[in-house]
Amino acid sequence: MRRHELTEQEWELLAPLIPRAATGRPRVADRRVVNGMVYKIRTGISWRDLPERYGPWKTVYTRFRRYALDGVFTRALQQIQARADAAGDIDWLVQIDSTIVRAHQHAAATGRKGGGISAGRTGRSRLGRSRGGLTTKVHLACDGRGRPLAILLTPGQRHDSVCARPLLERIRVPRTGAGRPRCRPDQVIADKAYSSRGFRAYLGKRGIAHTIPEKTDQQRHRHNRGRRGGRPPGFDREAYRRRNMIERCFNRLKGFRGIATRYEKTATSYEAAVTLASFLLWARSV
Repeated sequence: MRRHELTEQEWELLAPLIPRAATGRPRVADRRVVNGMVYKIRTGISWRDLPERYGPWKTVYTRFRRYALDGVFTRALQQIQARADAAGDIDWLVQIDSTIVRAHQHAAATGRKGGGISAGRTGRSRLGRSRGGLTTKVHLACDGRGRPLAILLTPGQRHDSVCARPLLERIRVPRTGAGRPRCRPDQVIADKAYSSRGFRAYLGKRGIAHTIPEKTDQQRHRHNRGRRGGRPPGFDREAYRRRNMIERCFNRLKGFRGIATRYEKTATSYEAAVTLASFLLWARSV
């Protein structure tokens, strides 16, 4: 096994989910191709620059794109989460946060004369404009051990609080036996960006405990209203100290150079890369 390639354990978890053609001419071995995908997102190199030991670069890219559209890596991530949940290995003290990822010029290129990128295309490709250029925001929910549970991509300028509900609704850990997938955390920990009455009410309606610090202006507004301002929301300092786990999770994900900088043009391909990296984080922790 070479550097940046799948271990035996990782391949055993992923191999059953790889689609296989029943007919047709012999093709490049699946493990060889998937190793090329892992090497690409780990190093951040161009598809055309893949080492020859992984086969033709176009074969690796075509299969990666096919797997991304088919949701192969998403199913692999859900399966390994299901195994961990069945073994009682998931800590359902869930933390949510986001990180900004700069888009490389290859991700922002339109491939058309005149350059530029339209507002409609930025929305579809999850690219947003800011003073730092074109960016994508990766919203993440992780368990108490710092392993990804759900991923959501938005343009870089999108506020965290707007994406909190859609992110939590993406948590869906299947059961290994009969029963519906688990979608509800025991507790949610988030920073001040998620402090809003609407989000707190949403968590309360779903019966989810939460630890979110109150913003200074919200505290002042509540004090100014006197009795009508209501009681301050509960805040568990000991639980909030564990919020560093999601920062560690982002740090491990950004160890993949193809995640730390976005090189993929389409949101589907970039999300598949983040999902594959998340699967590898899980595989190395179980």
